[in-house]
Amino acid sequence: MRHITPVMVSKFLSTARRAIFLPMPAFAEKLLLSLAVHTRALLCPVDFGVVALVEQGGKVVLVRHSYKSGWLLPGGAVGHGEPPGEAILRELREEIGLTHSATPQLFGLYTRKALLATNVIALYRVREVAFVFKPGFEIRAVKLADPASPPPGTAPAVQRRLKELLGEAPQRPHW
Repeated sequence: MRHITPVMVSKFLSTARRAIFLPMPAFAEKLLLSLAVHTRALLCPVDFGVVALVEQGGKVVLVRHSYKSGWLLPGGAVGHGEPPGEAILRELREEIGLTHSATPQLFGLYTRKALLATNVIALYRVREVAFVFKPGFEIRAVKLADPASPPPGTAPAVQRRLKELLGEAPQRPHW
């Protein structure tokens, strides 16, 4: 059984819009993507995701989603049977246009409650990166940020991961 992912919904919406030549309002795209994410949570109450601390020149890559507020770390769902190390590279190619990196290194494993579902999140450090970002349906913007002073609007969980990265806080099991 194949699980619905936000990327699959995005590709479907993009194809459907091109096929019928009608613009879809941004609120409708956001609503459909949110519906897909919540439907997946109901069908699969434990979800496995990957997120990355993408490091370049002493800075960390943060992304701004179309369907979530704030600056976040890039990442997404692990596909059925997909190794997490491959999933993070796939997500980085899709979200930030990753063209090169060193082998991802597992940094930590976390859990998070999300409505009725439980998320298990593998956090990787990805170094020696090269990427060519193009805004898309899912990711609207990318920012290289100083991990010691993240920009306003950085999600609290991301701020905690950055403190862990800098050794300013112990790693906790909860996202």
